[in-house]
Amino acid sequence: MALPFFNGAKKKRNQIMAIDLGSRITKAVLMERRGDVLALLRYAMLDAPIYDRKFSVETVGEHLKNVAEALGTVTKSVALSIQPDDAVVRQVELPQMPAAEMRQLMKLNSKNFLQQELPNYFFDVHIFPPKIPAPGAKPADPKQQALPKLKVLVAGSRHQLINDYQAAIQQAGLIPDVIIPNLIGPINAFELAQPELFKNESIAIVDVGFKHSSICLLDRGDFVLTRGVNIGGDKLTAGIAEAMNVTYAEAEGIKIGLAPEARPALETQVVPLGRELRASIDFFEHQQDRPVSQVFVCGGPAKSEMFLEMLHEEMIAECKTWNPTSALQLALPGPQTVEIEHIGPQLAVAIGTAITVL
Repeated sequence: MALPFFNGAKKKRNQIMAIDLGSRITKAVLMERRGDVLALLRYAMLDAPIYDRKFSVETVGEHLKNVAEALGTVTKSVALSIQPDDAVVRQVELPQMPAAEMRQLMKLNSKNFLQQELPNYFFDVHIFPPKIPAPGAKPADPKQQALPKLKVLVAGSRHQLINDYQAAIQQAGLIPDVIIPNLIGPINAFELAQPELFKNESIAIVDVGFKHSSICLLDRGDFVLTRGVNIGGDKLTAGIAEAMNVTYAEAEGIKIGLAPEARPALETQVVPLGRELRASIDFFEHQQDRPVSQVFVCGGPAKSEMFLEMLHEEMIAECKTWNPTSALQLALPGPQTVEIEHIGPQLAVAIGTAITVL
């Protein structure tokens, strides 16, 4: 699923540096195409820069330079994923028309299609191919055939913000290739890692970030619904620290570990998140008249069995972590080969961002 806000290359790359610019931890991967196989060459995780609400091109540019050095990459091309607050993503139905006209339509009529005025925004679209009717299926209504609609995923972000990200990448001595919303990454990575489930089941993909969590509902390969929740790993950790009267660093270790005494404190934080995510699943199941068979979780907290168990209890659906590297050829340096199984769930956004280009 390619949905670039800014595409300088206009063609597929053989190698790309993909960066998931996080609120606390930036995750990055270096990947390349080897024939029909995608290879993971290296990954890096760095503390994200601490800056005020006002975007700083200089700070982010220096950070991106450090990320590139940590990857030890020779490629200059960067695919960047940006945070939920930086982008609007919606699925809409539009008449058949060229993608360029769809982007212009969003620019002129964002309130009609996206339910909010978005002046000075840059828009891009991903058109979902129409599904071929199954053999023996009832013919479509002639009226619908006369005015066919296309399912389109629309994403938008402020012009100035996209310009600033491009400037930060260039300041780091790199080349901006694509900039995409971070929720696209896990969908791309899951499709590659679990193609049969992606194609045949109704599933939810939950990405638990530092400040926010997102849920994407997919129905047999169709992107149906996405929703963001302002509860992430930071709130979970801070809640544990307050409840147990420990430091933030200690609480982070407790959250990932399986200490029984931490369960009540963690449960207090997980229950609101689970309820918010369950509400999205209920809406999906009511609209589609199909149950969600499984919930796949990525992000830092996905490493905690206790967290997944609590989420399962609240969401009334099987919740499990998944490995976004399972379909990749691993060509990592020695120590990273050992660590990747543990780190993998945190790289879903970065890996999926690279897939957009490769």
